[in-house]
Amino acid sequence: MPDAGTMISMENITKVFYTDEVETHALSGIHMQIRKGEYVSIAGPSGSGKSTLLALIGLLDSPSDGTYVLNSHSVANLDISERSRIRNREIGFIFQSFNLIGDLNVYENVELPLTYRGMPAAERKERVHVSLERVGMNHRTKHYPSQLSGGQQQRVAVARALAGTPSILLADEPTGNLDSRNAEAVMDLLRDLHREGATICMVTHDPRFARHADRQIHLFDGRVVEESVEVG
Repeated sequence: MPDAGTMISMENITKVFYTDEVETHALSGIHMQIRKGEYVSIAGPSGSGKSTLLALIGLLDSPSDGTYVLNSHSVANLDISERSRIRNREIGFIFQSFNLIGDLNVYENVELPLTYRGMPAAERKERVHVSLERVGMNHRTKHYPSQLSGGQQQRVAVARALAGTPSILLADEPTGNLDSRNAEAVMDLLRDLHREGATICMVTHDPRFARHADRQIHLFDGRVVEESVEVG
């Protein structure tokens, strides 16, 4: 069993997709640990298994084989409702496509996951404003996603992830739809959050942004081929 400082532990994880009698081995024999407060990037070429691995970490999918322990608890036998509860309470997601709801304003987008917890309105309000303040978007609470730039939408998406005070932030190509200036701003925001104690696991194809992390895990054809630790 992993020690108390280990948030995520994966041992011999495999993921196989079956379609029309074709087997696709997306992940093969993954061994990985992420400690509390660590900033890890998962890098590799397209099709190497990066997003598949992140989906397994975030309980959006299940491995075909292997052992996954999250916060000292095995996730193997969790039912759908238990997995949903853990995703809502312990995991913050930041996606390349922002995934904001167009019919909801900024405030409502950030608040929505909290309503699923049955959280009192006063507590929801405080969390929403604190999270939006952290990403510099508290002045845009009444705006709708279509009224925001891509960089602003991604900041709102980060606030939505933060509002639930998750154990870990999972970012899947968070700069993929942004220009270089907004991409740098979002990466600076993630780095600030890490300095404040956040645990972050980020998928990126961009080596410039992978270097923001404490440790880089490189995938190729569904396997870990290299790990490197940033110095300085």
